Amino acid sequence: MGAPMGVKARVTAKVVDLFSHSEKPLEHTDKHSGDHGLFGPESISWEVLGDVSSFVGGIRALMIQAAHPEVAAGVAEHSAYREDPLGRLSRTAYYVTSMTYGAIPETEKASEMVNRAHRGVSGISERGRPYSATSPEYGAWVHNTLTDSFLHAFEIFKRPMTEEEADRFVEEQSLIGARMGAAPLPKTARELKSWIITHPDIAESEAMREAIDFLKNPPLSRTELFGYQILQRAAATTIESQLQNTLGLRSSKLYLLLGKGLVRSLRWALRFSPSWKAALLRSGAEFDPKLFRNDS
Repeated sequence: MGAPMGVKARVTAKVVDLFSHSEKPLEHTDKHSGDHGLFGPESISWEVLGDVSSFVGGIRALMIQAAHPEVAAGVAEHSAYREDPLGRLSRTAYYVTSMTYGAIPETEKASEMVNRAHRGVSGISERGRPYSATSPEYGAWVHNTLTDSFLHAFEIFKRPMTEEEADRFVEEQSLIGARMGAAPLPKTARELKSWIITHPDIAESEAMREAIDFLKNPPLSRTELFGYQILQRAAATTIESQLQNTLGLRSSKLYLLLGKGLVRSLRWALRFSPSWKAALLRSGAEFDPKLFRNDS
């Protein structure tokens, strides 16, 4: 019995370390006792973002976001993702975790952090269009692709959802988008999918190709890279064919199977998010503590 526990501890430490290069989210959430945040214990958002399938969803969203030349240009020209990929990953995870599970003061802190970082992000894309990270339309592209990707990954790597559950998740997540000033924000899963696939601004760009090349082969250790590339290729396989063609990606049934297996292994090792557990404790809800990992 000792060997499997050692493997579990090593897997947990490796994955958690990828998200441990910025401020720890919800560190003082217990000070806001009774605050349910934006969603609360009965929400579908807490279940979706608490599952390890959200790792795949995050990778999928980053790839799709690169299909918008102005968004890709903003990332290429104003982000340090090449020099500090783990820092950017951790800051993104901090934002998503805080907005999903945080008490209202914690969501306000996270949204202000992002808004402050976006104020100076502007320029001209390679096709000659001006861009600004404070634009409601560009904010909507980032937010909506995240929402769709978290939902899509959960349904493929965890369990299918009813139409009502999927629509509820999209509507819940639109509360985050509205706080960030993003618009438009579709309110059903079907509308969201259609909005993304038929978006008129989708096009190839050099910034897109650089981002996709980076996402295929980021500077990780050999062990981390092996697992990451399985998840990345599985995530690419779940992207709709129209977007795959633009992004230069291909489907692989083999990597989808490998990805499903790896996600199951990670779920076994990592269990559910400790941030979900902290939010449940803060809200006074009943739960089984054995279902959650402890990152402390």
